[in-house]
Amino acid sequence: MNAMRLRKSRLGRKSEGLLNFSDYKKFIHRFAYYCMIFLLIVFVLTALIPILWLFITSFKSVSEINSSTYHLFPESFRIGKMFDVWKKVSFGRYFLNTFIVVGGGVICAIVFNGLLAYSIGILKPAGHKVINVLILLGYMVPTALCIFPLVISLRRLELINSVKSFLPLCFTFGANAYYYLLFKDFFEKLPKSIIESAKVEGASDIGIFFKIVLPLSRPIIGVVAIFAMTAAYSDFLLPYTLLQDQNLQTVMVAIYRLSTTSSITLDASELLMLLVISIIPQIIIVLIFQKQIMNNQASSANKE
Repeated sequence: MNAMRLRKSRLGRKSEGLLNFSDYKKFIHRFAYYCMIFLLIVFVLTALIPILWLFITSFKSVSEINSSTYHLFPESFRIGKMFDVWKKVSFGRYFLNTFIVVGGGVICAIVFNGLLAYSIGILKPAGHKVINVLILLGYMVPTALCIFPLVISLRRLELINSVKSFLPLCFTFGANAYYYLLFKDFFEKLPKSIIESAKVEGASDIGIFFKIVLPLSRPIIGVVAIFAMTAAYSDFLLPYTLLQDQNLQTVMVAIYRLSTTSSITLDASELLMLLVISIIPQIIIVLIFQKQIMNNQASSANKE
């Protein structure tokens, strides 16, 4: 009976992975499989429960939040509360600032890291190995250690606390050794015959990059764009340090300022609602581009 049930189940048809259908005939393998599924469910719930709690609690009133009798759900879900909080703090301008920073960071991440990876991975000029090692060493340096010299350099260039402040912030978000490694790994796997034939036709190196290499690199460009987008959107330290003008601040910095020092008074439920509004774009991005993210992680794990 157990063998019949196993054949009809999903495990009885499993042919990929570390174990196949014949291995699951043993009880120990089936037990380990179901234990792994249980652990994965626990991990998923651990990640989702705080987000769901934040979303539900943000619709509660202050009296419900401070009540000695705890209720999981609010008395009423009023969607209009989200729009009321949005208008109260003029949150639209902070989203606009964030989208400018995110857009600039994505463009810089693609162009700068792509050109660098193209030079090191395909053109291979003299000293390219030394440059590659220096980039890898820089990848090990924590971002917080670079903040002080970065701020000093930008102050000397008079780029802080002005409209130009978006520009160095975009450059900083675009400069990332991980994006360089993704591009370099992808470029080195491109067919060399295409690049060599383009050189025979008289195409310049920069022309080959923009007309041939980039169009062939759409998958990795999409992955780098997603990573750069989420990193620039959720970062707090760099925007807080470089964007000191309140009219230029991003969403994350604006929420911190509104919760500490601000002329606008917000209660606990309104602050929670701001947090919900701030994470909605990231959730949408992950839901839309989750296949590209997972496919890239899977391909990175398979070394050729």
